[in-house]
Amino acid sequence: MNASPPPAHPWTRTWLAGLAATLLVAVGLVALPQSTAQAAAPTPGQWYVIQSAHSGLALDIKDISTTAGAPLQQWERWDGQGQQFRFLDSGGGYYRIQARHSSMVLDVYGWNAENGAEIVQWQDLNAHNQQWRIRENSDGTVAFLNRFSGKALDLYDFATEGGARISQYTDNGAAVQKWRLVKPGELTNPIRTNGADPWIQYSDGYYYMSTTTWDSTVTMRRSTTLAGLSAAPDQVVWDDAGSSSRCCSHWAPEFHRIDGTWYLTYTSGNSQTNFDGQKIHVLRSTSSTPMGPYEFMGTPMPNRWNIDSSYLEHNGSLYMLFSEWIGADQTVRIVKMTNPWTTTGSPATISTPTHSWETQGGRTNEGAAVIKHGGRTFVSFSASSCNTPDYKIGMLELTGSNPLNPSHWTKQSQPAMQKGNGVFGPGHNGFFKSPDGTEDWIVYHGNTTSTQGCGATRQTRVQKVTWSSAGLPVLGAPVPAGQVMTPPSGE
Repeated sequence: MNASPPPAHPWTRTWLAGLAATLLVAVGLVALPQSTAQAAAPTPGQWYVIQSAHSGLALDIKDISTTAGAPLQQWERWDGQGQQFRFLDSGGGYYRIQARHSSMVLDVYGWNAENGAEIVQWQDLNAHNQQWRIRENSDGTVAFLNRFSGKALDLYDFATEGGARISQYTDNGAAVQKWRLVKPGELTNPIRTNGADPWIQYSDGYYYMSTTTWDSTVTMRRSTTLAGLSAAPDQVVWDDAGSSSRCCSHWAPEFHRIDGTWYLTYTSGNSQTNFDGQKIHVLRSTSSTPMGPYEFMGTPMPNRWNIDSSYLEHNGSLYMLFSEWIGADQTVRIVKMTNPWTTTGSPATISTPTHSWETQGGRTNEGAAVIKHGGRTFVSFSASSCNTPDYKIGMLELTGSNPLNPSHWTKQSQPAMQKGNGVFGPGHNGFFKSPDGTEDWIVYHGNTTSTQGCGATRQTRVQKVTWSSAGLPVLGAPVPAGQVMTPPSGE
């Protein structure tokens, strides 16, 4: 929600070179080419969430205000009435866009015809500065063109953060002027902002999700629907603030049910700025759910740097997958466990960055996750530096019988998922089953621009996994922001 003050936002428009030279398509000024776009008619009476194709965030009346002049902003989608709008027919192909919570309509403030003019809510006067034409774009998105100014509803300055203002700008077809109409409750990406290294499991009627917090805590949220995770509150299930060795920089939480008990693993260390002390730690739930409460069980490899843990169960034995530096390479390694928090024997390296797509910005393999199908075992991993838009997902298969034997693993020669559809650096994924157990789904993070890197800009995203005729997992291209997906089977 957005009850707290939004973050600061820039007030200087910085368009890419040449963007101003794109075609002006202002209603009433230039004829619209019908071969590429046409007017769209919304369903009368239907309430919609309007989601940005650029940021994935939703149009939102700031602070759920009922005051005339309250600004329109973007915010993390939560489907409340301050984010629900319907379209009132003004005739001639124009509509007023009415906010559900206030019954006011979107208005070009002060009849300002200039680029950057603010959009607010105002009493419904059916005035031309409150009337919008809805143009359907060839990619399934829509644009909103104001009758008074001829300009398009625009996400100011290509912003991706919550609280960024909405304005009008010359119609140019940029992603910041593209929107998707989504019915409340429908499943779309992203399902969370600031959601790096996500993990989801379905159990006992709930989806549970945890992501990197960057601080001393591990948090969890849950919902009976996958889409509902967007609005579900985070609950702190573990806090290491009192432990100097693992107080800080919590990353990559995962929770697994092993022999009927939930175990939660995470990476943390002794500093918020120096990551040399990062290590994997293991918790055990004392209840029957991933919500805990938890007890600390141990640090499986306390004398070495190691991150991004996950478990593999194979032929009655338990293994831990993790990432560790070997020389210039960050690698995926595996070690056998006597229990979920205790290793035995030496680890083996099962993946090093050898292909060119694994070495963009750094020689990196990390974030392993297991998916099984048809009696076969696959392990995904993230490749290349997360500081680049070329962070991506690769895939291994256990083609022999011994997970500790590197030669028993076969790496696919091409990435399983990489940037596309406005999503950059997709990676650090997990897998989960649909409620009825018939479908496999992937959860991963991605950025909305090519320059955002490894920080809190990464959004949690989901989509269905399919299987090829050869029995291989098909992750596909990232689903565009705001595109409606069919929920998991059995939901």
